[in-house]
Amino acid sequence: MTAKILAGAMALTLIGTLGGCAKPDAAKPLPGDSAVARVDGRPILKSDVTREAVAQGLIGEGEQLDVNSDLFRKVLDEVVDQKLLAAEAIRRGIDKQPAAQRRVAAARERILGDMVVEGAVDNAVNENAIKALYQEQLKLGRQGEEFRARQIVVASEPEAGAIKKQISSGASFEGLAANRSIDAQTRSSGGDLGYFTSDVMPAAYGAALKPAKTGQILGPFKSDSGWVILKVEDRRKQAPPTLEASRSQIVRFLTYAQVGDLLKTLRGKDRVELLTPAAPSGATAKPKGQS
Repeated sequence: MTAKILAGAMALTLIGTLGGCAKPDAAKPLPGDSAVARVDGRPILKSDVTREAVAQGLIGEGEQLDVNSDLFRKVLDEVVDQKLLAAEAIRRGIDKQPAAQRRVAAARERILGDMVVEGAVDNAVNENAIKALYQEQLKLGRQGEEFRARQIVVASEPEAGAIKKQISSGASFEGLAANRSIDAQTRSSGGDLGYFTSDVMPAAYGAALKPAKTGQILGPFKSDSGWVILKVEDRRKQAPPTLEASRSQIVRFLTYAQVGDLLKTLRGKDRVELLTPAAPSGATAKPKGQS
């Protein structure tokens, strides 16, 4: 018997508490819903199974489960077990025990509080709010620069100097990179590093690239991997992140902001009175048994 099943049994007992003493046929499917099992004559709805799958993180909010899938059957079996355990708890009178009632009351408060938060977030975190914050961040953001360059890496400074003279005399940078560079990752592509920002490269690269212009040959300079010659192929403003790439971060920010504003409002007007002294500034709680 797992803790998850026991928690589910308590949650289903709570549902019964919130809904009152419903009769066996009181739970009627909403349009598009259907009963997929019965326990003691009371239906388990397809939506009950879907809700449990979402609660366990098996599917996302708004996703549906195929009633013929193995996952649906697995979650349905768990919901059946929860129903049976909840019914057995009631048969034994556990729901009348003070400890059980305190736990049910606490779970009831959590569920009701979560529903208030969900409603507030649904109203505030919408497509218009997401797009507005994205545009605001675009205006405030300062985009850096990115470079596209090719490199040749060799073991010694004299070798690097000789290769740079060959380049100055018209030799192919890409050909020299393929034949002479010791950097295995870029040698096969003629030394191509692709587009990058200087902050992701070793410090020596950033220092060399800072004043660089497109088409310029830089180096040789010493880096961790050896002596480097760079050919700057492009220098441009870094493209801002797309709305879709930023969406999850924006939704998270708006959600936290909305919940914070809601709690600040609810905590106002002297509604909360703390009866324990506040901890001294900078103090941390010590584990039990330590002095």
